[in-house]
Amino acid sequence: MPSPTSLMPSASPVRWYAPTLVKASVACHLGAGAAVLAEAALWPWSLSAVAIDHALLVGAGLWPRSTWLGSNLRRLPEASAQRGEVSITIDDGPDPDVTPAVLDILDAHGAHATFFCIASRAAQYPQLCREIVARGHSVQNHSHRHSHTFSLWGPRAFAREISVAQGTLSQITGQRPVFFRAPAGLRNPFLAPVLDQQGLQLVSWTRRGFDTVYTNPAGVLARLTQGLSAGDILLLHDANSKIAPSGKPVVLEVLPDLLRLIEQAGLRPVTLPEALA
Repeated sequence: MPSPTSLMPSASPVRWYAPTLVKASVACHLGAGAAVLAEAALWPWSLSAVAIDHALLVGAGLWPRSTWLGSNLRRLPEASAQRGEVSITIDDGPDPDVTPAVLDILDAHGAHATFFCIASRAAQYPQLCREIVARGHSVQNHSHRHSHTFSLWGPRAFAREISVAQGTLSQITGQRPVFFRAPAGLRNPFLAPVLDQQGLQLVSWTRRGFDTVYTNPAGVLARLTQGLSAGDILLLHDANSKIAPSGKPVVLEVLPDLLRLIEQAGLRPVTLPEALA
């Protein structure tokens, strides 16, 4: 695990260093091209090598917790874990109907959370976004539009999307985001250098509840708490949470029990900036 200092992103651009898979991919393409130039009959082998390489790149991008395409914070640093900290992250908001109730539940337990907000939604509900920060939580970058085709974009599209979100969220909250979560966690090799250029650290999770998929709160809670330990990053949603049989969003059914179990385990929910400070 890298040190907390090395994981904490910088507000200024930093030089991007290509991970091993990306370097291998470049070498594969160059080698395949050179092989065909040297001996045309080798093209089927060269094409197969490039196809396998692309499959590996796609697989790495479709695996949200992968580190093959660049730095990816999947757990809190060891120093944070030793303090007994966990981080609850809440995606896709703010939502005018759900987020206030989430904030009340967090307040009742003295817990802090990190809200990965969609900037276009934050622009619709700026006061709610400011309320998140005013109540001791953190607002971070979850893209501007949360496009379902995000993982198919190139570097220019990534840069525009993330930059616009940075500007919107910074203006609303008065705090510049330092963490980024890709829509659905999906990405491609072009994302990491853009994040480095904008001083952002990619964040995924240790475990997720799939509360946007399943309506059973008990099942969502079990996914979040099975093997729960210090250093975990947990994922829930305020917007887009499924509706439980009770008629309430699943997140509102799960969060009180989740916080009680965290307390019983002697753990403390903190924001990502608090964990990495």
